[in-house]
Amino acid sequence: MYDMKNLSRLPHLEANASEGMKAFWAFDHVAFAEGEVSALTKQLAAVAVALTTQCPYCIELHTKAARDAGATDAQLSEIALVAAAIRAGGAITHATHMFASSEK
Repeated sequence: MYDMKNLSRLPHLEANASEGMKAFWAFDHVAFAEGEVSALTKQLAAVAVALTTQCPYCIELHTKAARDAGATDAQLSEIALVAAAIRAGGAITHATHMFASSEK
């Protein structure tokens, strides 16, 4: 299902939902703009989220954007470990729900 060529179909979405897509692109532009948080940090955060949600499009696009913003292999590697820790932590903390019935 994943193929970067699918993104060439975005104009179809934009043609059929133009107001929503205009709002999305404007929001996306503002969200990733340089601000109190640097554009590099925002892209590294996006990579971590993309790895956590396992969206191959986002992984590819935001890795490229992070590299364009100056990310190093070391930074990308560390951010991948952050994403892995968050996924693992989610599994551990949600595991506590397995024992709710044993407390009754």
